Amino acid sequence: MSHPDTVVYLEHDGKVLLVNESGVGPQLPVKGRQETNNTIRFPTIDEVTNYGIDYEHKMDIRIIFGNQVVKVIKAYPKIEWPKDWALKDNLISDNSVHPVAREAIYRSVHRLVSKVIIRNDHDEILMAKVKRGHFTGFWTLPGGYMDHDEHPTTGCVRETLEELGIDIVLDDKSPTITQQIFNDEGISFVSFTYQSTWNGTKSDMNLLTEEISDAAWFSKDEALSNAISYFDLEAIRSLN
Repeated sequence: MSHPDTVVYLEHDGKVLLVNESGVGPQLPVKGRQETNNTIRFPTIDEVTNYGIDYEHKMDIRIIFGNQVVKVIKAYPKIEWPKDWALKDNLISDNSVHPVAREAIYRSVHRLVSKVIIRNDHDEILMAKVKRGHFTGFWTLPGGYMDHDEHPTTGCVRETLEELGIDIVLDDKSPTITQQIFNDEGISFVSFTYQSTWNGTKSDMNLLTEEISDAAWFSKDEALSNAISYFDLEAIRSLN
């Protein structure tokens, strides 16, 4: 069944507008429904206009579905809370909801990253050269994705122990919190970057060699020159 080239993803406090293939809504997903007819989707621009809904355009998301490139307009509807719309969390378990809508909902969930700036008494910054992932071959601050049930203060300590083999204690300083969407896929990353003091050398480390090829101390200026991660750069720049 064909899908419109452009649809509007209206979300208001966890509620989203779904319509059927004829543009009639609101439609509600059914948890556990197995039919894969893909008849429930986001509305088109014209269908939203027909409902008389004004909205604030937030961003455009590009979703590839088979050979089709679908433009999803992410927007905030200027209406009271729509209690009869679908809860966004219910879309994923209904196979009748079109994959474009389910993919857009999936992408709307923040990816959480926890990192740490480790400094020694010489005011140098510890960085690691990574062997896989987004920044393969480049220097980054220790850290990574947070586990599902993990606090960010725990995540960066765990990642540092796994990657570098050192057990750190975080300083009593507020983290640098940054958020960014890097491309038209619309995935939002949020980074919490903490601080710690540790006075050791490379010989005191036990590098996870399948992920980390090297580790070294750098001055603040050198760290800024080597870093390519937006989150690392913002955190290092924020240092006093």
